[in-house]
Amino acid sequence: MSREPRAYILFLFLFLSHGMASHRVPDSRQDLYPLLQKMAEEIIDGSYLNALLDLIQFQSSHGWTADLSHRVLEYLNSRNVAFTIPSLQAAMENHLEQRLYQPQKLLEDLKETDAQQFRTAMKCLLEDKKDRLELEDVVIDLGEIRKQALQSPGVNRSLFLITLERCFQVLNSLECVEILGRVLKGSSGSFLQPDIPGKLPRHLQEDAFKNLSAVFRDLYDQTSAHSQRALYTWMTGILQTSSNATDDSVSWVSAENLWILGRYMVHLSFEEITKISPVEIGLFISYDNATKQLDTVYDITPDLAQAFLERISSSSFDMRNTSTIHRQGWGLWASQHFPKMLGLLVCFYHDLDLLDAAVAQVLLHQMIKCSHLRGFQAGVQKLKANLLDIATENQTLNETLGSLSDAVVGLTHSQLESLSPEAVHGAISTLNQVSGWAKSQVIILSAKYLAHEKVLSFYNVSQMGVLLAGVGTQAFYSMDRRDLLQVLRSTISLHVSDLSPAQQQGVLSKMIEAGDTVSGILEIQGAFFKEVSLFNLRREPGFNTTVLKEKELRRSQALFLFELLSKTTRRPEELLSTGQLVKGVTCSHIDAMNADSFLAHFHYFENNLSLLSPYQVNCLAWKYWEVSRSSLPPFLLAALPAHYLASVPASQCVPFLISLGKSRLDSLVLDTHKKNSVLRKVQQCLNNSIADEFMVDIVGDLLCHLPAATIHHGVSPRAWATALHRLRDCPHLSPEQKAAVRLRLLEQQGLPGNWTAETTKDLGPFLVLFSGDELSSIATKFPDILQQTASKMAGTLLPKEFLWAVFESVRNSSEKSLSSDPSPGCHGVVAPSSGDIFTLAEANACWAPEDLLCMEEHTFIRNVELLGAVRAFDQPQLMTLKEKAVQFWDTPSYWKEYHIVSLGRIALALNESELEQLDLSSIDTVASLSQQTEWTPGQAKSILQGFLEDAGYRIQDLKSFHLVGLGTTLCAMNITEVSLIQISEFRVVVARIGTLLCSTHVLAEFKRKAEVVFGDPAKWSGPVLQELGTIAAGLTKEELQMLDKDLMPYFQPSAIKCLPDEIFKELSAEQIASLGPENAAAVTPAQRRQLSVLQLQSLQRALDGAKTRSWLDTPPSASPTRTVSSASTLGAPSAWGLWLCCPLLVLMAETVW
Repeated sequence: MSREPRAYILFLFLFLSHGMASHRVPDSRQDLYPLLQKMAEEIIDGSYLNALLDLIQFQSSHGWTADLSHRVLEYLNSRNVAFTIPSLQAAMENHLEQRLYQPQKLLEDLKETDAQQFRTAMKCLLEDKKDRLELEDVVIDLGEIRKQALQSPGVNRSLFLITLERCFQVLNSLECVEILGRVLKGSSGSFLQPDIPGKLPRHLQEDAFKNLSAVFRDLYDQTSAHSQRALYTWMTGILQTSSNATDDSVSWVSAENLWILGRYMVHLSFEEITKISPVEIGLFISYDNATKQLDTVYDITPDLAQAFLERISSSSFDMRNTSTIHRQGWGLWASQHFPKMLGLLVCFYHDLDLLDAAVAQVLLHQMIKCSHLRGFQAGVQKLKANLLDIATENQTLNETLGSLSDAVVGLTHSQLESLSPEAVHGAISTLNQVSGWAKSQVIILSAKYLAHEKVLSFYNVSQMGVLLAGVGTQAFYSMDRRDLLQVLRSTISLHVSDLSPAQQQGVLSKMIEAGDTVSGILEIQGAFFKEVSLFNLRREPGFNTTVLKEKELRRSQALFLFELLSKTTRRPEELLSTGQLVKGVTCSHIDAMNADSFLAHFHYFENNLSLLSPYQVNCLAWKYWEVSRSSLPPFLLAALPAHYLASVPASQCVPFLISLGKSRLDSLVLDTHKKNSVLRKVQQCLNNSIADEFMVDIVGDLLCHLPAATIHHGVSPRAWATALHRLRDCPHLSPEQKAAVRLRLLEQQGLPGNWTAETTKDLGPFLVLFSGDELSSIATKFPDILQQTASKMAGTLLPKEFLWAVFESVRNSSEKSLSSDPSPGCHGVVAPSSGDIFTLAEANACWAPEDLLCMEEHTFIRNVELLGAVRAFDQPQLMTLKEKAVQFWDTPSYWKEYHIVSLGRIALALNESELEQLDLSSIDTVASLSQQTEWTPGQAKSILQGFLEDAGYRIQDLKSFHLVGLGTTLCAMNITEVSLIQISEFRVVVARIGTLLCSTHVLAEFKRKAEVVFGDPAKWSGPVLQELGTIAAGLTKEELQMLDKDLMPYFQPSAIKCLPDEIFKELSAEQIASLGPENAAAVTPAQRRQLSVLQLQSLQRALDGAKTRSWLDTPPSASPTRTVSSASTLGAPSAWGLWLCCPLLVLMAETVW
């Protein structure tokens, strides 16, 4: 954080200090301006904020001169006020910090300002042309101060509330709306609690009302459902009052009012929609911006959408005419321009009876946007399928393929297989942009396209877009290297990140072939660069900071490159500001920086904390403690040993909480015991309670870590709504914390059976905390909300009871139809439908095996990818689904690559004999299987042997991309087989192999190969240890003991976990103490049990972040070795206040308006 704000805090008494040495004895007050006299009186009374505002007001119309300082000081002396510069400085600092860290007191101060002072304060929040205040030799960056204020926890809430309370009485409404908008932008909608609309003025001039409505529309997604409803009520109250409607039979909903409501139009009732005049709805649809508005009604329901469509059809628009659906200027409507007249309403189109193929195709193009809807996707898929049937009526798929938009993702394997290569080639400009393809579909389409092209060149690859992922690894490797270079330099390179690791390695292998004079490494951008091996980096001479700016780096790459470039680059900022190179900063680099350089460049580290390891942060903390502990950023205290928290005095608790609340505590503190120490300090600062919403703002993300007791009993009712808003985003609440939140919700909201729709939406993320019985009423009353909530949590492991509630809600609301020709044993069984499977997602795990067994063929084939992605399926369910695959696709020996790829986890049910029947000649097929991590050793061995036999390879023939594609199945090799891997192939995929959790003897054999590449383990460097990953766990105890203790932090945590217990215990106490916090936290309980008392003490030091380098571990009470000089010659203000600077001083902003 910059130290420049120190000058800002001192500016008032700097004004007063000008000319002090020659001030005359005061004998009158008549030559002091009245406003400055008032300011002086406020200084005497301790009303410093009022004094500052008066000074700003004075300076806006008068120039400041040195003699004014004389006069103010004379006046103070005449009142027998013995102010000295140091005492005035101390008083000002204390006042400003109190208002910064106690924003509720700032709110009270602003309430007590007079009208002119308040006007000045509000004007300071408006952005004027002049953003620097220059008075004599003091320069204040007003824009930066304003920015800090609007981002300061609690302070921006104070400014919002006082603006709401007083601004409309003092300034014109347009200015107040602008201020509210600016303050709200930094609030993420959390300020807009349901009670706020009740405080808004009911009578606003038209422009101000429209502007404020626009602010609320922009914050719609960040606003709670209750607040949305309250804001809608406020907006409609004004709109109804201003409408010309004379009775209930005439709707107040005009075209303009619909436009003003924006996304809030979804809150109109069904009855209000049906009363809208056909003329008004027609006029609204004709607006140029109506399309954009209707494109954003993501939370509209089918019933309301149908109501709007009915009103549109009642106007002059023909819903079955393409001229209604598409717009081109004011003339004819042309489908090729894809205008979006109906917006998301098209997702609920239902009048299909008289549609022709052309209109169906137009509607399908419109429906691309339907993926943005919040829920109801099963209905969308059904509508697309129906439109697809109409669009292809009397035509073949080959003829219509390019005009079906993203509905083509609904085509089955057999339908895609039936396409001709010519048809795919002709439609490639459409197919290459479609999102939502399954990998198996991409494989089929890519094969069709390339069958037409014959040769894989840059031109035909550049046409493939999203279908690039279907090109085989071997095909990439067979491409001409010059074509691949063009691919990496063109826009198609954006799709390289979609390739599997095996495919990416196939590209890399070709780019960096032995003997080639020009390496392609420098051409590789983004995440793809992380696949480049350390071995190849060491051979590339062309690295500089410019070429690294757009590349993502593994830590081993960053460590090597930072060291390499630091030898030729003398400016630290050049290295620290280059892409992800900061990942490679070592403690040695940090230690070598002198104090001034470290402090001047610290902001580079602070701005990239997410890229730094806990060990690097620990090094930064120690360095800062050494050179300037008086200005240490408070969050760094959490990286030091726990007893250093004692250096935080009670008076500095708030800046400590703010700093820590903005940091990632889980990344800063990995040890449970140390984290508890940090939280005890936090609770001490909070006095075990959170009194109001301001304190919620201040604690920030620390709220996610507070003990269950504090959440249950310590959060006041006043603070609870704001706290709940933040708790929604906590990713890893403990079982105890979840139980506390649940109890609190039951106390505040009652049983779920009594909740309203708005309450259910707002508490959506917390529904997982309730029992099945408690959720049953939600599943019955609000099935759509429950299903939408589950959809938002896709990708997380959800409680079984929650999944069952979702399952029951879907089953109860879906159409139940029995098969006309059921399989034996399926009479009376309601089998899964495509709509059910699509909606259920992870809740598909609730199907009984017998239900899955009754699934019809078309349902299985259309949904096999979705079923294969369900993580909670158990073995009986997977076995049943495998049986369905055999039933519909024949035995595994007949399965093609796309069949195998589509199975996902279902493939885990294949036994060793069935795996041996698969055609595993393609490394891409094997790579899809190796993505599963639950294979038994026998199954993994079958996959490995199947690939070798089907592809006709020996171990020694394997290329680097084969090794990457084999993935976890490499662990099925024996040590003899590992020894046969070619060093030239192994050395370029070391990092990938180092992610595998193989047995100790296999890792030991890989380690022996690493010795051939990197030399004697005793001479390995930090980058090498990082690169090796788990392979480093294959070191012998003798080799481990020979490693320098300073290398211990460069082991990956996964390698520490993989070290055998009997090997780990051979580490010396010094080596263990040097592990660093992250590696120390990776030590397993079994490893810990083998350690001696001395080793355990060393482990605790590492966990605690104790210093292991050359400096002495100075106790917190010691004096700093260096104190940073103040930006002012009058001495430095409190360091804690400086680190956060002083956003309050935004109120000292503009001098001209």
